[in-house]
Formats: sequence, C-alpha cells, structure tokens
Amino acid sequence: MQPVNRTVMDSRMEAVTMTYDIGTLSTSQLTQTQPRETISKGVTKINSWNEWDPLKHVIVGRADGAVVQAPEIAVQRDWPEHGFPRGSYGPMPQHMVDAANEQLDNLAAILQKRGVRVDRPAPLDFSQTVMTPDWVQESMFGCMPPRDVLLVIGNEILEATMSFRSRWFEYLCYRPLVEHYFAEDRDMKWEAAPKPRLTERSYKPGFWEEYGSLPIDERLNKVRQNDLLLTETEPLFDAADISRFGKDLFVQLSMVTNRSGVKWLRKHFPDHRIHEVIFDEDGPFHIDATWVPLRPGLVLHNGERTASPELIKFFHKNDWDVIEGAQPTRNKENLPALCFCSQWLSMNMLSLDPNTVFVEQSETAQMELLYHLGFEVIPVPFWDVAPFGGGLHCSTIDLLREGGLEDYFPARCGIF
Repeated sequence: MQPVNRTVMDSRMEAVTMTYDIGTLSTSQLTQTQPRETISKGVTKINSWNEWDPLKHVIVGRADGAVVQAPEIAVQRDWPEHGFPRGSYGPMPQHMVDAANEQLDNLAAILQKRGVRVDRPAPLDFSQTVMTPDWVQESMFGCMPPRDVLLVIGNEILEATMSFRSRWFEYLCYRPLVEHYFAEDRDMKWEAAPKPRLTERSYKPGFWEEYGSLPIDERLNKVRQNDLLLTETEPLFDAADISRFGKDLFVQLSMVTNRSGVKWLRKHFPDHRIHEVIFDEDGPFHIDATWVPLRPGLVLHNGERTASPELIKFFHKNDWDVIEGAQPTRNKENLPALCFCSQWLSMNMLSLDPNTVFVEQSETAQMELLYHLGFEVIPVPFWDVAPFGGGLHCSTIDLLREGGLEDYFPARCGIF
C-alpha cells in the first residue's frame, strides 16, 4: 500500500487535501487474476428497439471480483449476520462467486444452444479505491448486471450516468466489447451520458436515516412525490430504470434516476416519447421487476407495486393487457445471503422472442401463469446470482433483436 495525497471537494465545495492508502495492481496482475472479455464470432450488428423481439446477440455479466460496496452517501450495506456489519466492505465470498458464475455460464450456454451469440465483459479489480477530483470511494462493485450500465435503443449503445460512486467506473468493464462493436458495425452509434460529479449536492443529506425511520405510508407518499435520495443538481439515471416499448420509453423515477435524467433522455432521444412513471414501492430501484413487457399487447405488473390509474388507462386505451404477476416463491426472510434485491426478482425475466421467456426455475407460480398466457418457458436456476445485482434481465443486455421501430401506443391518454 502506498499513501497518496488527493485534493477533493468537501460539502462546502472547498478544496481539501486528504491522504489515502491506495492499493495498486499492475496490468499483468489484473490479467492473471481476472478473466478477459469474451467476444463471440459473427458479424456484429447493433439493433434492439424493445424487450421481446427475437434475440440474436447478448452480453451476459460475470460475478468475478465482485465486492460488498464500501459505504458512500447513496448506499450503506448492513449484513452483520453474514460478516458485513454497517461500515464494513470487502470481496464477496469465493464460494458465492463460484456458484453465481456457474449459473451465469449455464445461462450463456442455453442462449448459445438457442442460436444467440453471447459476449462476456472484462472484470476489473473492484476492490480498489477509486477517485475523481471531487471524491474518493474505497471500493467499486462488480460487472454482473450490464443492464444497469448500458442502454440499447435501435443502433445506439448508450452508457448511463450511474448514481453510485462505487459504480462510476463500471462502464470500463464493457469498453473492450463496445469498442469492438463500434469497429465492426459501420451503422452503430456509441454515446455516453454526461458523467456526473456525484458530489454531496447530488444527494439529500441524511436521507437514509430519515427515510428508514418513517412508517410505510409516509415513505410511499415520498415516492409518489418523488421526494427521494437524489436532488436535481445533475442528470442521473441507471439504464435499468428504462423499459423499451418501441417508440415509447417508460422511465421510472427512483433512488437512482431523477427528473433531470429524464429531461436529458428526452433531449437525447427527440424522436421517442419518454414517459415518467412512478409505482407504489417504498424502495424503488429499477423498473424491470415491476413493469415487464412480454410481447406486443401484454405487460406483466407487480401487484405489490401499484401502477397509477393513468398508466393502466393508457395501456388499456392502446389495447394492452395488464396482467398481475404471480406471487414469488421466496420472501424477505429466505433471500440469499448478502442479497440487496427483493423476492420480486421472480419477475426479472428475459424474453428470447415474443413467445419464449427465461424464468428462474423455482418460480413455479410465475411459470404456470406464463404457460396459461401461451408462452414457452425456459426454467433457469438463478438465485445464486441475485447477491451480485439482480436476475435474468439484469444480468444481460441485448445487442441484436430482429425487428424494427414500431409505434405500439398510437393513442394519447391523459398525461401520456
């Protein structure tokens, strides 16, 4: 370890010089300890407009090197029963990494057997301290959930801002892949949203302490008013808060996505209709276990996270069925160790095509519902992946789906 002096900005935005012990790894060490990116063979074409057209090319994440994040303003982990009390951080247990990678590799193999090209990212040393001129963060996170970081709209790959300091540099895991796609596909567009500063001004001071002390009805009122963690100082959004329905993009306001982020997206995608949505969930993070499109005319809705009557009416007016998802097999008490996701990962599904869906294999009620709706269901074991950041949808990002841009909502209704 070697001490490094670093000038950062304090809460009054004044320069302060602080000393940190920064661990360093050489490039050769990183190459030896972490797998490199994996790029499948074939002609690369980026094209994906929605969540259900036939899938032909995808990135599947990796669990290697993932850590329990060091404390920061936006997130505080607290798992004393699993060796990580509040304020502590460090590598995920190796047996958990191995179990998650086994399930991720299995998903990749099934996709390949179904004719889908599969690429994998290059993990970094996520245990290292990272910094900008504004702050120092004592760890990163991982690269299991590429859906959080990358958004594909048509022939464009967009890197999201991200809202956690521990995830600020996560885009680097995917850069070797994106650079390859950019070199191969003459029509691909490569964009990055403005990198946020993530100073203290981006967050509401003392939010988690106050929010955690409130009764559920008061927390839900804050959600409905979008009075959550983030301020509007700068545009912030995670890509997984965006659900793609062709010409219409539905963006959830959450703990990681603010109205400034939605405003930026509207300006960036002027030919799309971009809708802010809020659900009655007291800890909103990402839309893809709440409002899940499966094919044109059918969306699965998390009944515990109530959608607004206006949103339901808008979908009905455009001849969409809104079906309540089945109750999950798990509950809060029997989630995997070190899991910050909810039992509603049961709804975090990946569509192979409009008639075929990947579902976690223990979610039998969800599978029965999908069978009843006419789907072929591919059961996949995946709960060992949950502590690394999500489910089947989170762990993937689709690069190529057959089909073009369609307008599935020709009728306007109320605020939509």
